[in-house]
Amino acid sequence: MSGRAAIAGVGATAQGKLPGRTALDLGIEAFRHALDDAGLRKEDIDGLLTMPGTTSPEGSLHYLRFGEAVGINPRFTASLTMGGGTAGALVQMAALAVASGMASVVACVFGDTAKTGGVRFDRASGGEVPWSHWGMMGAAANSAVAADRHMHAYGTTSLQLAEVAVACRYHASLNPNAVMREPITVEQHQESRWIVRPLRLLDCCLISDGGVCVIVTSIERARDMAKKPVAIAGMGQAYTTQTLEAEKWWYVPHQKRALADAFRMAGCGPQDIDVAQLYDNFTISVLLWLEHAGFCAEGEGGAFVEGGRIRLGGELPVNTAGGNLSESYMEGWLHVVEGVHQMRGECGVRQVKDAETCLVTGRGMALNCANAMVLRTA
Repeated sequence: MSGRAAIAGVGATAQGKLPGRTALDLGIEAFRHALDDAGLRKEDIDGLLTMPGTTSPEGSLHYLRFGEAVGINPRFTASLTMGGGTAGALVQMAALAVASGMASVVACVFGDTAKTGGVRFDRASGGEVPWSHWGMMGAAANSAVAADRHMHAYGTTSLQLAEVAVACRYHASLNPNAVMREPITVEQHQESRWIVRPLRLLDCCLISDGGVCVIVTSIERARDMAKKPVAIAGMGQAYTTQTLEAEKWWYVPHQKRALADAFRMAGCGPQDIDVAQLYDNFTISVLLWLEHAGFCAEGEGGAFVEGGRIRLGGELPVNTAGGNLSESYMEGWLHVVEGVHQMRGECGVRQVKDAETCLVTGRGMALNCANAMVLRTA
C-alpha cells in the first residue's frame, strides 16, 4: 500500500462562529474548494466518504444527502462517525478504495456547526455520556484523568502542558485562517480558569463551525492534477473497547499500534519525521502522542516539549497551523490539511524548511479510536 495513493486536493471553509450556516452547506463549500485545489470537476469524483457533524443528527451530511446536494453518483460511498478519529479513518479508507480499484478519485467531506448549531450530543452513547452519574461528563474529564495520572506517575507539570498551548497559539498567530491568533504566554496559561483539574481553559480545544474536504486518488493520476501530490506513505489504525475497566486506559496504549503500523508501512521511524500534526483535543494528548510515536520515552513527554522543541524552528515542529487548540476544532480534519500544505511547501512564514515527511494522527470517541498516517512529498 505504501505510496499507492495520494492526496491531490484539500479545501476548507472559514472557521469559528458562522451563524446561519449548516453542516451541509459548509461541506459543499469545502468540497468545491478541494475540487478547485486539485483542478477537478465534480464529475471526476466517483468515491464519496462523509462524516456527519456532531450537531447534525438529522444526517444532513450523510453520503446520500450530500451526493444529492452536489449532484454526483459515486460508485463507492459511506458515512462514518468516530469523533476525532474519523478524518484519518476516512482518508485511509479512500486510499484503500483507490488502491483496490473500487474508486479512482474519492472526496472525504466533513461539515459541522458545533459553535452555533445548538446542543452537542454524544453519538457513542446515544445521547447519554457514559459514567455521567459519577460526575465524569464529557471529553475533558477523560483527558483530565490522563493528565492527572501522567503527572502522578512521571512528574509532569502544568507548566509543561502550557508549553504545548503556547506553541500551538504561536503557530496560529502565523496562520491567517486560525480562530485564535493572539499569542499567549505560559503565565496566561497558568492564570486561565480550571475546566477539569488539572486541565485549564487553555489546555482545551476550541468549539468551531466549519467544513473540510480531502480528495484522494492514485499517485499517477495526482501527478496530472493542479497541485503537487502528497503521497500517503504509511497508515495505521488501532481500537480498544476497554475504557475505565482497563488499568491503564488513560494512557491510550493502543495508539502505539497505529503509529507502529504507519511507520512500518512507510519504512521509516520517528527520526525521519520533519513535522507532526498530532491530534490535540487537550494539551496532554500531544505528550502521549510524542511518547507513543517514540520521539521520547514513556513519561518523558513533558520534558520533551520544553525549551521550544515543538515550535517552528525547534527539533520537531508540532501542529504548525495551531491545531485543535488554536486554529479550529474540526475534529482532526485540519491536521490533514496542514500536513498537505507543509508537504507542498505552501505554508509561508510557518513553513518547515525542507520538510519532506509529516506524521498526522487522530483519535476519537472515548479515547478508543486511534489512527496515524505518514505523508511524503511525491
